[in-house]
Amino acid sequence: MIKLILLSNFHQLAMNQSFLTLENIITTRRTTKPAQMNGRKIPDEQVRELLKLANWAPTHGRTEPWRFMVFSETRVQRFCEDHARLYKTSTPEESFVQGTYNNLKTMGDKASHVIIAIMQRGSLPKIPVWEEQASVAAAVENILLGATAMGIASYWGTGGMIQHQAMKDFLKLRPEDFVMGAIYLGYSDTENPAIRASSIEDKTVWA
Repeated sequence: MIKLILLSNFHQLAMNQSFLTLENIITTRRTTKPAQMNGRKIPDEQVRELLKLANWAPTHGRTEPWRFMVFSETRVQRFCEDHARLYKTSTPEESFVQGTYNNLKTMGDKASHVIIAIMQRGSLPKIPVWEEQASVAAAVENILLGATAMGIASYWGTGGMIQHQAMKDFLKLRPEDFVMGAIYLGYSDTENPAIRASSIEDKTVWA
């Protein structure tokens, strides 16, 4: 009997420790803008490990709609230059902002990798598009949390031309596919504060 009690307590302790570890990773995840990164490079193998985590996101009908395009080394700068060019060529002259162009062009200067997250629409039309997008969003969150556990800074952005047709054309996507954002990864010497507008109690109703 004593042995069973000790074994039960051990399992309970292990479960509590697993929760505390996960809780710490989730609550210490921060959005770090690429300009706050310091230019240090992440080994490609670590990025591959993060992508393996993404592959375990929930997926309705096992469609696994997440797809990723990874830019590293000099290809990061090349992507940023292409992104800025898309903005310039797709924006009417009266709406063009030089500052936006400059920001897009230099956005990856201090980042190590850029990952474009894509929702590739599957062949099961009964599954709503929003579920497929939510599945990819969960895959992205896995990457962000894994990065936090590795001490890697991350930024998930949807600005610039990310959600425009010009970007889909640039990436050679089908009309039914969707760009979910650009994930900038790197290291940072900056610690961003934890900010939430209100507690979970203010956003929850127990029925």
